[in-house]
Amino acid sequence: MSANFHPFKTKVELEAGNSKGFVYRVSVSYQQSLKEWFVLQHYTGFERLFKFLKKTEEYKQILSRRCLQKMPKKGIMSSFLKNNQDYNNAVLALTDIVFTEPKLLNVDEVQVFFAITRHISKVDMAYMAEYNQVPNNNKIKNSLTTNSITSSSRCATNESSHSDRVSNRSSIPTSPTSWNLAGTFKNNVVPTDFEFLKVIGKGSFGKVLLAQHKMDKQFYAVKVLHKSMIIKKNEQNHIMAERNVLTKNLKHPFLVSLYYSFQTADKLYFVLDYANGGELFFHLQKERIFPEPRARFYAAEIGSAIGYMHGQDILYRDLKPENLLLDREGHVVITDFGLCKERITSGQTTATFCGTPEYLAPEVLAKRPYGKAIDWWCLGSVLYEMLYGLPPFYSRNQQEMYQAILTQPLVFKAAGSHTTRHLLKGLLQKDPKRRLGSSDRDWLDIKNHDFFKSINFNDLLQKKIRPPYNPGVENEEDLKNIDATFKNEAVPMSVIDVGTYSRRRDSTGAFLGFSYVRPLTSPDEDESA
Repeated sequence: MSANFHPFKTKVELEAGNSKGFVYRVSVSYQQSLKEWFVLQHYTGFERLFKFLKKTEEYKQILSRRCLQKMPKKGIMSSFLKNNQDYNNAVLALTDIVFTEPKLLNVDEVQVFFAITRHISKVDMAYMAEYNQVPNNNKIKNSLTTNSITSSSRCATNESSHSDRVSNRSSIPTSPTSWNLAGTFKNNVVPTDFEFLKVIGKGSFGKVLLAQHKMDKQFYAVKVLHKSMIIKKNEQNHIMAERNVLTKNLKHPFLVSLYYSFQTADKLYFVLDYANGGELFFHLQKERIFPEPRARFYAAEIGSAIGYMHGQDILYRDLKPENLLLDREGHVVITDFGLCKERITSGQTTATFCGTPEYLAPEVLAKRPYGKAIDWWCLGSVLYEMLYGLPPFYSRNQQEMYQAILTQPLVFKAAGSHTTRHLLKGLLQKDPKRRLGSSDRDWLDIKNHDFFKSINFNDLLQKKIRPPYNPGVENEEDLKNIDATFKNEAVPMSVIDVGTYSRRRDSTGAFLGFSYVRPLTSPDEDESA
């Protein structure tokens, strides 16, 4: 296969431009699987991507070899001093380089920025490794037409010849699509697209509401968060981490899916799968403990989902009954990805102190670097709570509880099978290096434990195993499994305040790129998911 062949075609257009900045639309088509999409990004986003790439010497050399050594700075004064074409040329040059340099294409930040892995599988990306030579830019087929921003990936012989070439071009057209940082197939989503029916949950920064889309009549759980509260507690990074994990379009039957995210002047909206079987916490409160077969079923579904996330190099970090929902049939749905940490490969660690007190692993409490094994400690804690009614080291005195997690042996409060106790001892091993699931095999070591011997995991993943408990939900509006303290609250009118949406741009700059629309998939893709 010729090294000059390249499977991507790109087209760059100016979406919007004014004194506050430029937004560019990058249309991408992937010839190998005939997929097409587009993203919209601020000029400042391209600047940040460029600066990130320059921090790695190898990437810096690629950019230098392709003659992109700096990007024009965007500021109030520079807007007046520089020709807009300078910004346009820089954006096109960076886009052209990224999509014709396999090493850059495989950088996680690049893939997120251009939404590549949202549309192309890891297998397809591995295919790019074949193209490890620098393409001849004269021979690359692309869709940059006379209506697109023009630039060159080869160095100009001198500054005057470059500016002469630019000045001979016609003015840059603007794309006919609306301003939408979601950037995938559909127009903007706004609060008035939904009829908000009931409050079904509450969190630190806002509420979760049952809503019905006015056009497709589908029911969704919409998480509405207050920006001011997030900023006050300096939690912007966690919110954007949740958005980034959800927009990876993770395909697993026991993980919640994101359909839309958008923002108004003062609020953020996540539009998610609606599961009205109730929180696992809600059912535990009612029943106190679960029989072992029921606990095993939930643990298998939870573990398979966490193992899948680990396979995507995502650390969950907040596994607890409150974050585990049941759908209307009784299957587990994991939600709330605000504490996730991305790009944690096998053996890699992080050190942020976070989580829920009752479920913190010893290494987190000891403020030592930790890795994926903390999620298996949390699984052990949740399984223990399902079987015995409380987390394993629970105390009303938080300091006593922390001391017990760090130093006290595991105690079983009631009878249980030898196999169950053996699994819990493995998961709740205080030394993370000896903990079950800590090897490179991760979930496989837990999955193969005798405790799960009766589970056919192929059937489990296809939802062929009937859940041991049916929530008894009649329809989407049946809220019998939702806590009454939520249902009795009035739906706040502020969630559909059209006035705030008219100022929808993020004036704080804290949530740029938050918006998202889930890509359309073909029936074949859905079937294989």
